[in-house]
Amino acid sequence: MPFLKPAAGKPGDGPEQRTLLDAARRGHHDAFQRLAEPYRRELQLHCYRMLGSFHDAEDLVQETLLRAWRGLGAFEPRSPGSFRGWLYRIATNACLNALAGRGRASRVLPEELSPPADRMPQAGPATDVPWLEPFPDTALAGIADTAPGPDSRYELREAVRLAFIAAIQHLPPRQRAALLLQDVMGWSAVETAELLGRTVASVNSALQRARATLAKRFPAGRPRTRPVPAIRQRALLASYVRAWEGADLDGFAALLREDSTLSMPPWREWYRGAEAIVAFCGWTVRPGGSGAFRLVPAGANRQPAYAFYRRGPDGPEWRAHSIQVLTLDGDAIAAMTSFVTPRLFGPFGLPDVLTG
Repeated sequence: MPFLKPAAGKPGDGPEQRTLLDAARRGHHDAFQRLAEPYRRELQLHCYRMLGSFHDAEDLVQETLLRAWRGLGAFEPRSPGSFRGWLYRIATNACLNALAGRGRASRVLPEELSPPADRMPQAGPATDVPWLEPFPDTALAGIADTAPGPDSRYELREAVRLAFIAAIQHLPPRQRAALLLQDVMGWSAVETAELLGRTVASVNSALQRARATLAKRFPAGRPRTRPVPAIRQRALLASYVRAWEGADLDGFAALLREDSTLSMPPWREWYRGAEAIVAFCGWTVRPGGSGAFRLVPAGANRQPAYAFYRRGPDGPEWRAHSIQVLTLDGDAIAAMTSFVTPRLFGPFGLPDVLTG
């Protein structure tokens, strides 16, 4: 199998890996962990891109490692990086099986289901919709310089942004896999075909169809926003935090792009335009008051993000409310995606309650 070379700092097919592999085949689980653990985070990111869910990705990585442990006797290291490629084969096929078992193969954001709302939410959260989830930046540590191959078309920052993850969810699963393996990971058509058990012609065809679908969503070839210099970005974000924590609607409005959007999965309603967003926020917080929220930085999808804590009515505690991912465009905020799912605080390493 002509899989990619092993990532830097990870065991290759030299004496170290052969020694660990021999020990693992004799039943030494610690040796297997030393072989497989260095790849856990990049496998988790791969599964997240395939599935659109951090929690599902965690489950599938566990399943991948369990399958690898049980099937280790059948693995034959025939080329540099073949152990890494073998793990990706197992992970990708586990994801494809999981997607085949779903009633719906894509996870979505509210703006993909309906036009923007012109009134306050009329119903509760839509718990029957498979919503997209954010990915903590802390889980990307150690991946940036090792996962992409030399032929990748996307940088890590682009290929983990929320808009990109949302877009590829609309690809059929095998097209999604082909695009991720070739355009994101930088694998060759031969490597991708071997991994997927398909012909080179079929994976190239799947890739071309996937690229055509993405081109409709991103005519420039990928999600585009104007970069923000670091100093100005810090100032913008500081103003954003002050506006939310101080319930300063005028200050908040001044930070928004005129056509900015706000969505709040699992609520179906979403809002477009500064006026509509400010009207919604005025319904949510108390203008001129002490503020209903406290914000804690929590990077997600290589974008600015904050954990929102809301004060309870009966005490001084601030309780987990949502993880909000921001899309910046120049000196303004282009989009706010608030994942109103307190169980996401755990993966971000955040407590459920703040005191004081």
